[in-house]
Amino acid sequence: MEETSTSTGALVPTVKAETSLDLTAEPPPPEQQQPQPPPDPPPEPSAEGAAEKAEVVVGGGGGGCGDDVDKEMLCPICMQIIRDAFLTACGHSFCYMCIVTHLNNKSDCPCCSQFLTSNHIFPNFLLDKLLKKNSARQKAKSASPFEHLRQVLQQGCKVSIKELDGLLSLLAEKKRKMEQEEAETNMQILLDFLHSLRKQKLQELKEIQADLHFIKEDVNAVERFRTELYRAKERSSLKLQVLNDETIAERARALFTEKQGSGSNCSAHSLQRQMGSQDKIADAKVQLSSQSLQRKDVYSGLDLQSVSPSAPATARKRRVHLQFNELQECYLQKRRIWNRQSDKQEERNPNSLSREGYNPSLDDFQSVLTTFTRYSRLRVIAELRHGDLFHAANIVSSIEFDRDDELFATAGVSRRIKVFEFSSVVNEPADVHCPIVEMPTRSKLSCLSWNKYTKSHIASSDYDGIVTVWDVNTRQSVMEYEEHEKRAWSVDFSRTDPSMLVSGSDDCKVKIWCMQQEASVLNIDMKANICSVKYNPGSSIYVAVGSADHHIHYYDLRNISQPLHVFSGHKKAVSYVKFLSSNELASASTDSTLRVWDVRENLPPRTYRGHMNEKNFVGLTVNSEFIACGSETNDVFVYHKAISKPMAWHRFGSSEIDDNDDDVGSYFISAVCWKSDSPTMLTANSQGTIKVLVLAA
Repeated sequence: MEETSTSTGALVPTVKAETSLDLTAEPPPPEQQQPQPPPDPPPEPSAEGAAEKAEVVVGGGGGGCGDDVDKEMLCPICMQIIRDAFLTACGHSFCYMCIVTHLNNKSDCPCCSQFLTSNHIFPNFLLDKLLKKNSARQKAKSASPFEHLRQVLQQGCKVSIKELDGLLSLLAEKKRKMEQEEAETNMQILLDFLHSLRKQKLQELKEIQADLHFIKEDVNAVERFRTELYRAKERSSLKLQVLNDETIAERARALFTEKQGSGSNCSAHSLQRQMGSQDKIADAKVQLSSQSLQRKDVYSGLDLQSVSPSAPATARKRRVHLQFNELQECYLQKRRIWNRQSDKQEERNPNSLSREGYNPSLDDFQSVLTTFTRYSRLRVIAELRHGDLFHAANIVSSIEFDRDDELFATAGVSRRIKVFEFSSVVNEPADVHCPIVEMPTRSKLSCLSWNKYTKSHIASSDYDGIVTVWDVNTRQSVMEYEEHEKRAWSVDFSRTDPSMLVSGSDDCKVKIWCMQQEASVLNIDMKANICSVKYNPGSSIYVAVGSADHHIHYYDLRNISQPLHVFSGHKKAVSYVKFLSSNELASASTDSTLRVWDVRENLPPRTYRGHMNEKNFVGLTVNSEFIACGSETNDVFVYHKAISKPMAWHRFGSSEIDDNDDDVGSYFISAVCWKSDSPTMLTANSQGTIKVLVLAA
């Protein structure tokens, strides 16, 4: 490709128009024409006069000609002020480097195209001198008065002492005014800052006062409820004591009757009087206990707090203190949301009265606190190996419970779907558990999904892009879908319409399948690889899609032209999406975070951190309360959905790892699955080890 000449874009400089006679103007009438004296001969032009005249032209001394003068000072090639001016034989001036570079490529003048070589250019000393003077004049115009004064004094200008004194007084006054203005400006800035700080702190104080009001209300409600519990406990203990006393008295009466016989009426009467007195004493005890409880209420129930806690209660309190900040945030968030909702409800119905006792937000937080402090670790209750002698690759890519939590299936790079009976794995202390069903596949498997209606049906997706529906009873495939062009990462059966399933692939396509049809019924084309797909458990028309573009796309299948919501926040690919409920969606990403999104109100998510996940699929499972995921540190982490930090974790220890294995540090958790809403879960790692874990105190 030929190099384009720089002269192509050069502009021909404009030539200044000289003053000309107006030929169209009418001459004056003859009577008005006066004889004019002959003009004086013009003076001989000197070199200095010519230089000054040229300087005025170049410096823009003429009024109204600034633009033209500026253009005369520009190099026709670079369109900048001429530097190191050189004049051509044809009379044009250029920057030295510009004209030399041009002549190295072409042998003509950039302005008039006349033949020109480097031997035909000469330094233009006069133009250089004028340009330098003009530059100095421009700098002088833009210089500050201090610079002018300094230059005058440096040039040795004679100034009297009186003039210097006046100048110094002016400078001192100017300095005083400037210092005063600067001090006023600084005070204004400080005052603005303090006003902003005061406004912010007042807002924080308002929020704190509101929080303190909530806390005071809840403390009163809890103390009131606790006092009622203590009273009920005291009453039941006193009644039990009275019943014991009555039993003892009945036994004594029967014994006395046997000894004395039926004729001892006097003794019987005395015994009855004694029993009556005992009943009065018991009633008095109950009354005194009630009065003492009332007195304890007056003193804020100090006696109630003196009860020594048990060891489990102490451990739970310790867990509260360890996660106090997270629990505080959870409580205040729930309380504020409930308060805003109650205010809106009161605006709609001013006559509505608040319910005595616990409010819903406190009930909700108490549930969180109870479940969060109940567990602190994961305990292993069973373990098995997924690998076999014929397959060295043991990574378990997916592990799933069936509809009734009686069976669970595993799949991975070993090209086999294995189905185990959960009760046998947990209850039989065998070193090796054999699957009750084993189905070979043609390719490595990435995902499994049990049908929630037909117990024997399970779907799989593989590395060849094939989505298959299997019948576990017959160990045969029911349907095979081969429309994906690349590896299929995810498949999921709909809960509300068990004949429908969805899949996602590296071909950037989401496909909806129906078991009554051989072809896909719906296609969603996306711009990035699909890592995970999931049906909303409450509807078969909503699908969540986790994508390599760092986003979660939430589609209404009735209108797939654009997603209903796009949830943004992850910094890397979204590897999993799972629904906690019809409104709550959990997502996992290779940015080492989990997030929970509200698909209905599109509220800001809660972010969970603690595990490490930067490149692998490490699994994600959820139930109504807890979220669990794997880590590339070979650990399983469990989060409560209301708390951002892990509440329990378990490391796949070194007991099942060969000491001579050089890849010990590369093992990671590859699949996890809760057993419905129970505290039991299945976990598997990249070595093929499967563990049954349960949350424990």
